[in-house]
Amino acid sequence: METMEAGIALQGSEVKSLRLGRANLRDGYARVENGEVILYNMHISPYDKASHYNHEPKRPRKLLLHKREISRLAGAVGEKGYTLIPLKTYFTQKGLAKVELALARGKRKYDKREALARRDAQREMARALKEKYR
Repeated sequence: METMEAGIALQGSEVKSLRLGRANLRDGYARVENGEVILYNMHISPYDKASHYNHEPKRPRKLLLHKREISRLAGAVGEKGYTLIPLKTYFTQKGLAKVELALARGKRKYDKREALARRDAQREMARALKEKYR
């Protein structure tokens, strides 16, 4: 539906690991809790040179947004079917870590059926082409 930029509260070893590109947003999602936006399931690999001061790879991370943005997101997420999804992480010119969040609606049942039918059709076409060129 829409995208926005948010800062991430990180520990020192997380910043180093993120700069090396060792982050995975695949299963990540965000939630509004107690007036704060928290990012869950974002995996940042441990930094190998950080010794015993390393971070936990999948710890919940606080996202930094203005209060009015958080309240608007809380209202939108409260509606049925909306969720916050992280799209990408990057560093700004000033060296600040940011995450791009999307306010998205989950697929309806008929959308899922349509996607499955499209995937099956693609698979059949690929199989037919493979047989043709044998």
